[in-house]
Amino acid sequence: MNITNFPLWTALVTPLGQNHEVDLRSLTSLVRDQEEAKNGLLILGSTAEALNLTLDAKKKIVDHVLSLCSLSPIMVGVGGHQLEETLEWIKFLETRNIHAYLMVTPLYAKPGAMGQYHWFKTLLDAVTKPTMLYNVPGRTAIPLSTEAVEKLCTHKNFWAIKEASGSVEKFQSYLKAANGKPVFCGDDALMPDFALAGSQGLVSVASNAWPKETHLYVKQCLNKTFDDKELWTNASNSLFVASNPVPVKRLMFENGKIPSPFMVAPLSHEDMPEATAVITANVQVRNWFQGQTR
Repeated sequence: MNITNFPLWTALVTPLGQNHEVDLRSLTSLVRDQEEAKNGLLILGSTAEALNLTLDAKKKIVDHVLSLCSLSPIMVGVGGHQLEETLEWIKFLETRNIHAYLMVTPLYAKPGAMGQYHWFKTLLDAVTKPTMLYNVPGRTAIPLSTEAVEKLCTHKNFWAIKEASGSVEKFQSYLKAANGKPVFCGDDALMPDFALAGSQGLVSVASNAWPKETHLYVKQCLNKTFDDKELWTNASNSLFVASNPVPVKRLMFENGKIPSPFMVAPLSHEDMPEATAVITANVQVRNWFQGQTR
C-alpha cells in the first residue's frame, strides 16, 4: 500500500466499555468509518492513550485492527524512554503487517541532539517500515532536535516528520532539516497555515469525530481553496479544552460512536463535565460540510 497517497492520518482513539476494557466492537466501527473517508490510521499514538495501556491491551489492539484487513494503511505509535522496552515493542510490531511507524521524542529524559540521534538511529535500524518522527514538546518536555533530523534524514527508514509544537517557524525549520522529506501538521487548527508553508498533510485528532469533514478540510487546505479558517480553528480548539483525548472522546460518546467517554488512568472523563463547546462545534462542522458537498 502506498502511504504517500494519504495526506490525512487519524490518530485513532481507544474506545473503552463500561468496565473500562478496550471495546473491540466500537474499534471496528471506527476503523470502518476512517476507511470509508479514505483516511490513514494511526493507532496507539498519544490520542489513543497508548502509554497508559498495558502491553497486552496494545498487542490486542494491533492484532484486532490488522484482522479487519482495512483498505486504510496502518501506522503504529512507538513512544517511551526505556530503550530495551521500546525495542521489544518494535520487535513485536515487526512480526505484524503494519505499514509505518510514528516515533516520538523520548519522554521525560530531555535528551540533547546526540542523545536523540542515537535513540532514533537505534530504532530506525531495528525496523523495516517507513517512519515518521514526532515533535510534540508539550508532552515530551523537549523538542525534536533539528540537528538530529539533519543526521537522520538520509536513513532508509526515515519517511516524514509530524510537527505539533504550534509554530509555523518551527515547522519551516523541520522542513529544511528534513531535506525534502515530508513534514505533516500535527495540529488541526494550524493546517491552513502549515499547508501554505509546505506541509504535505495532517495527523489529526478532529477526524475521529469528523472523518469525512476533516478529509475535505485537508484537501481544501492542500489545494489552496480553503476559506473557513475561523470555523475550523474554533472547532479544532474545542477538542483541546481538556487534555487530549478527553474532549474528542466526550463528543464521540455524545454522537453514539463509542460506548463511554471513559479514559485510561491517569486521564479522567470527569475533567470535562461540560460538553457544550464540542457539541456546538459538531453542529457547525457538519453544517459546513453539508454546504460544501451540496
